[in-house]
Amino acid sequence: MTGNIATNRTVLVVGGGISGMTAALEAAECGKEVILVEKLPTLGGRTARLYRYFPKMCHPTCGLEINLRRIKGNRKVQVLTMTEVVAVQGRRGDYRVSLRIAPRHVNENCTACGDCAKAVDAEIPDPFEYGLKTTKAAYLPHAMAYPQRYVLDPSIIGTADAEKAQAACKVGAIDVAMAEETVDINVGAVIWATGWKPYDAEKIQPYGYGRFKNVITSLEFERLADPAGPTGGKLLRPSDGKEARNIAFIQCAGSRDENHLRHCSRICCMASLKQTQYVREACPDGSGKSTIYYIDIRAIDRFEDFYQNVQKDPSVSFVKSKVARIAEGEDGNLVLHGVNTEGYHRYAADHDLVVLAVGMEPEAKGIRLPEDIVTDSSGFIEGSKDEGMFGAGAAASPLDVNRATQSATAAALRAIQVIHKTAATETAA
Repeated sequence: MTGNIATNRTVLVVGGGISGMTAALEAAECGKEVILVEKLPTLGGRTARLYRYFPKMCHPTCGLEINLRRIKGNRKVQVLTMTEVVAVQGRRGDYRVSLRIAPRHVNENCTACGDCAKAVDAEIPDPFEYGLKTTKAAYLPHAMAYPQRYVLDPSIIGTADAEKAQAACKVGAIDVAMAEETVDINVGAVIWATGWKPYDAEKIQPYGYGRFKNVITSLEFERLADPAGPTGGKLLRPSDGKEARNIAFIQCAGSRDENHLRHCSRICCMASLKQTQYVREACPDGSGKSTIYYIDIRAIDRFEDFYQNVQKDPSVSFVKSKVARIAEGEDGNLVLHGVNTEGYHRYAADHDLVVLAVGMEPEAKGIRLPEDIVTDSSGFIEGSKDEGMFGAGAAASPLDVNRATQSATAAALRAIQVIHKTAATETAA
């Protein structure tokens, strides 16, 4: 792909997660031309990796499948995966944007048959499963991936595995010579829907993430609980594969902490409350036990009912405490040390598995944003000084899926206003 593929009547949406998809669709269904770029090989973002949403406990296919169908059927949305923004110049209504498209090494001929994956021997940590298992170096990102096309990992290009993949493909979809491209486009408005990333749990040294195998993050636990995940939905300990039945959930792991993230990440309490239900379902004999260690539970609006129902669950206990440290026993069990502030009793509690409800950081902190972009003290995008670029979803603030889509709709409406004003000014001139 080369050349100019857009005009100043086009909206650029950066990020193909649930917020980016929503913003792109809202703008396109209002008649605007939209380019949606995503740095990963598929749309869906972190939402696609969830097992269930709260509070209805339905699977993400509910919303993602509908949005994917809308995107496939809308000619005004052009999707570019494996694409990053490398530069933005210009001003509101007339931005010049440089995009870098990484080689997928698989072209549009791909039928997702999987023959290339069967042919290669090399394996890589599966990015969709947060590295909890491996996958072949020729892989389909996940079952709902869009585009429904395989990817060759760069590590096998130039090796015998790449040649095997190419030889196995009956439709000529493997292109080992595919190279990186740079595309320059003009757009009138930019929506930054770059999403969020989990706070690096290894920085919370007293909790031992990275040192203790049975300390995992809430995102990793989400994949363990999914029947389509690396353990088939069984809550197995990474250290020895035994079923975990006594699980600790530590809140504010990296959030609301002057040494880590100062802000509240908003979703963590509800995520852990939801995950206690996974434990109950995984242990239908009633042997599962969840303990939530918390500073305070932040569940507002319609989530309050969900919280109250979890409180009534006899398999769930609440300990009002910020865990001080975690120690590991010889059996791989973990002992949590701290003080229960309701009565100020010291405890040394033994658990099979510890799940850290890690805080949310804006993904944009790792991106070179235009100089005109304004961010808050935590790095979340507030917009641009010229009011032609906007933050959306978790790129703008820590938000759950529902509120992220609302934020994305608002950003789309603001972008549409920019396009209308640009068109009106040009017509008047």
